[in-house]
Order: sequence, then structure tokens, then C-alpha cells
Amino acid sequence: MSEVNEAPVWRLPAHIRASKPYQPGKPIEALAREIGVAAEAIVKLASNENPLGMSEAARLALAQAANALARYPDNDCHALVGALSRKLDVPPDWLVTGNGSECILGLAATAFLEPGRHAVYAQYSFQAFVNAVQRTGAGHRVVPARGFGCDLDAMLAAIDDDTGLVYLANPGNPTGSFVPGPQLEHFIARVPAHVPIVLDEAYFEYLPDEDRYDSLAWVRRHPNLIVTRTFSKAYGLAGLRVGYGVAQPELAALFNRIRPAFVVTEQAERAAVAALDDEAFLARSRAENARGLAQLYAGCDRLGLAYLRSRANFVLVQVGDAAAVNARLLRQGVIVRPVGVYGLPQWLRISAGTAAQNARCLEALGQALKG
Repeated sequence: MSEVNEAPVWRLPAHIRASKPYQPGKPIEALAREIGVAAEAIVKLASNENPLGMSEAARLALAQAANALARYPDNDCHALVGALSRKLDVPPDWLVTGNGSECILGLAATAFLEPGRHAVYAQYSFQAFVNAVQRTGAGHRVVPARGFGCDLDAMLAAIDDDTGLVYLANPGNPTGSFVPGPQLEHFIARVPAHVPIVLDEAYFEYLPDEDRYDSLAWVRRHPNLIVTRTFSKAYGLAGLRVGYGVAQPELAALFNRIRPAFVVTEQAERAAVAALDDEAFLARSRAENARGLAQLYAGCDRLGLAYLRSRANFVLVQVGDAAAVNARLLRQGVIVRPVGVYGLPQWLRISAGTAAQNARCLEALGQALKG
């Protein structure tokens, strides 16, 4: 019998030793195995996925892509870049594609951060910001939130000569907070021109009409602004991992230069192109989400729970001992998202699902609160 060699002691950089893995929502299949029920009996409202799934147009495009999988995908995503260019009315060389918008968030950190520099972002920001900064060895300047949202004046005051990057999400995750367009543009205009700003708009498509603003017009006026969006949420393509960024050509070219090769698969590109043109499905998704949020608000009101009104597709709910309540929900076959990692140990984030999913979740939550 061969001997097992003692594991070497790896000489890891301090910032890598300190890094923590991203904590996704618990998979349906994993919980089904743990509690001994069929996967179909599980309700998952943990990962802000579209309860309608993907559009039929995207599904058909995905099926047709099966015949092309023996070849590498188009590294430059010409079809998707062209479709986005036409849809958004921006030149093709202003676009960067990636495997989810998180890829673009990471490219920004790679491009602009290093040890001795730091990123500025708000308390309760998306964990991907934290992880992207951590991987570079740069510092974190976390600005205390104001009412669970961004304190833009304090963020501006936190920027100094060593600031390499500013991250800002609108709407925010996990809080669902929202900065009105005029306030946001005023902030962007005051950030020094040499400091890049990443505006993460993963939930932009869910904004009500009265809250819409034209961030792509801001990109035209501010060469230091990068807007990121994704097909994972409203378009229902979370499993395919495709997103994009919009920036002026110099920044876009930089990101495309450092982007890993073939990060968007053939399936993802074809499905995204089809999804982009399906306005009817996007409208259905927005309407379903509005109904879902209203149902969750009403259910929380009945249960006497505090919650934050959201501009995204989830609700942050205060439940007390969130870890204990979450454990009881899991035993009932309901998956939501604890957000203790964000410094919110009393809160659960609940994605808006179908009417039946929301009702099941609220019923289970009522039981879980009883202990």
C-alpha cells in the first residue's frame, strides 16, 4: 500500500488566505437529499431567480445550439454584441460580455486594484464586490449605510488619492435599496474623473417605469463609468451565466483585453440574443414580480414582520434569529437566503416567486416563527 505524502504548506499571499468562498443559495437537490423528499416538493426562493424560467424563444435557441457544442464559442460574442448594440443604441466597441455580470465586476478589480490601493463601496453591498477586491490584495473602504441604502455623500468623502475603484449597485442586493436617478448622476459627476465607477444594474429591468433613468447616457458623459447588467434575473438565464458591461471604448477595450477566453458559451450567447428580443416575456416577468412583491409584503404584514420595500425581485425580512428560522424553513422544504454574511443576522432575503411558491413560503415562515 502506498503511503500518503504529507500535504505541503502552501505559501499563500495573506489576502488569499483571508478570502472566503461565496455562499450561494442552497441547491434544491441538496435539500431534497437531506430531508428525504422529492426535489419537486422543494420551494426555492433564495437566489433571486425568475420564477417563470426562461422565455420559449430562449429555450428554442438553446436547443438549437446543441449542434454547435463540439466547437469553441465565438470569443468576441459578435452576435450578442451586435444585438446589444442595436437594442441599447451604443457602439459595439462600448460592450464587454462575460459569464454573468459578476465577471465584469471582477475584471474591474483586476484592472484597477492592487495592494496599497482600495475600493470604496457601501455597507450591505453585494458580496461579489467584497470577493473581487479581496482577490487583488487591495483594501476595502466600506461606507456605513444610511437606512440600509447608500450614503452617497459619505461615499464621496471616502474617495482619496489611493482609491482605485468605486462599486455601487442600484437596486442594491441584498437590501433592495434604490437611489433615484438624479441623485445617482450627481454623485457620478462629483467622483474624480480618474477614479473608475462600476454601476451594477443586475435588477434594472425590474424597476417601475417611474423609477427608470438612462444610465447609458451617463456613460456617454462620464468616461470613468462602467454599467453592468445580467441575463440571470429578469431574463431567466441564471444557469447559463451571461452578462455584459457598457463603457466608453478605452475602458471596454481594457476589459476585453484582460477577459479570460471563451467565457460566454455558445448556448448562453444564442439564448441571450433570443431573450433580448422577447419583450413580451420581459413584460410578463416584470408583472409577475410586482405581484410577487405585493404578496410577500402582505404576508409579512399579516405575520407582523418588518421588511424593506424593494425595487428588485426579493424582499429583506426581519425575523429575529434568522439562522434558527432558516433551519426550520429548510426542514419544511423551503429555501430562502440568510444574510448574516452581510452583517444582517436577523434578516432573511426572500425572492419573489409564483403566487403558489410565495404562499407556501409565507405559510412555512409562519410555522417557523413559532419555534
